[in-house]
Amino acid sequence: MSAVAAEPAALAPARRRSLAFLAERGMGASVLVSALSAAFGAILLATTGYLAALMTDTFPDSGTLVVMVGILSVIFMIIAMYVGAIVTSNTFATIVAGRTRRIALMRLIGASARSQRAEVAGQGLVVGIIGALLGVAAGGLLSVAGVLVAETLLDVPETDYVVLQPWLALPALAVALTTWAAAWAGSRRVLAVTPLQALGGSVERTAERARGGLGRNTAALVLLIAGGALLAVGVVLGLATPLAILVSFVGGLLSFTGLVLGATLVMPPVLRLVGRAFGGSAAARLAAENALRYPERSSRMAIGVVVGVTLVTMFAVASETAKAVMIANSGGAMADDFAAAMDMFAGVMMGLVAVSAVIAAVGLVNLLTIGVVQRRTELGLLRALGLSNPQVRRMVLLEAAHITIASLVLGLALGVAYGWAGAQSLLGSVASAPGAPAGFLVAPAVPWLPMAIVVAATAVLTLVASVGPTRLATRVAPVEALAAE
Repeated sequence: MSAVAAEPAALAPARRRSLAFLAERGMGASVLVSALSAAFGAILLATTGYLAALMTDTFPDSGTLVVMVGILSVIFMIIAMYVGAIVTSNTFATIVAGRTRRIALMRLIGASARSQRAEVAGQGLVVGIIGALLGVAAGGLLSVAGVLVAETLLDVPETDYVVLQPWLALPALAVALTTWAAAWAGSRRVLAVTPLQALGGSVERTAERARGGLGRNTAALVLLIAGGALLAVGVVLGLATPLAILVSFVGGLLSFTGLVLGATLVMPPVLRLVGRAFGGSAAARLAAENALRYPERSSRMAIGVVVGVTLVTMFAVASETAKAVMIANSGGAMADDFAAAMDMFAGVMMGLVAVSAVIAAVGLVNLLTIGVVQRRTELGLLRALGLSNPQVRRMVLLEAAHITIASLVLGLALGVAYGWAGAQSLLGSVASAPGAPAGFLVAPAVPWLPMAIVVAATAVLTLVASVGPTRLATRVAPVEALAAE
């Protein structure tokens, strides 16, 4: 009896040790990313379901709008998981780079690379489950509160729609599995760690090794070309059917995945151009060289911001272009009630898509912080050679500025292209008035106020992302940092 009673007590420390990785720097932010993704999915499903019910009650003949709302709901949920997967994969790739010595030591005493990778992937699954459960719970509560506020304060008509439904748990399952898959993908470098690297520390691949092999670069190019072709096909098909949005969506997903795969080729030239604008001071030159010396690390940081800027810009341009398309398809005018419905839907969705930008911002802050922690020896050496604390802080700030500015330029360009293609393929064939002509092709409509907000938000993100890392960079004494490895 005593042995049976003692068994759980003996297992408790083992369980605590198995979850000790959650205290590692970067894991908390990964849980937050999973929670935001799951909350986004739950709120999105609840909101679009509620909007569809309102449209059905208010406009009985709005079957096409309801279908479009459902399609957009699925698309935005996939986008949220896609953003979360990119951020999580990059985070785990950076964490693995910092675990090089420990992984190599485990290899030295007999552990296989696959078992080490399975351990990292298992940690990703735990992170995904914790974040998904927290996110769905928070998303369900916020959805209920939002409906109450809308019906009480905004004079929105009441509806019989029930917000809390069993299918709201689907985002939790999807996010948990996506996080596990992202951790598995981000840990692929474990297979390349050798026992001899136990003598080293955090290892980032150099520019030559990070450019990738011929197979990866070829795959990136193929995806970019195929995605661009599908986007063009979607725009053309959009003149005949709103289902063309599915073709454009796949095209956008493929082309952006190609950009992610080829990020180590695309981002360094952009970073180099941005670096020239920061002058020739020691801190500016060091920041530029740091961004180019390890393009894989810089690309991991940049691609998350590119995703966030692209999403916000895409939806802002899509909303404005949608109005232009509907005006063209109505013979130059649009019904007031239809315009009001589009404005309401655009406002709600703009708020929802901002969550994806927040997820990307969390990823930048997290990766920049982890990078500074893993470079303690390098920073200690710079300080020992005479670099002052203000210069170190300025260097880290300029590194963040390099990444965010380069990401901003690329994200704005992609967002305008994707937003126009999405609006044109979804609404190109939809007439906004009975008997009105349809099938018009319009130019991209760029709303300048949201664009200015995106630029300002990126500037704020640069400052916020550098606060924590700059403190970490100057907190450790040079001698202590040099002895850390």
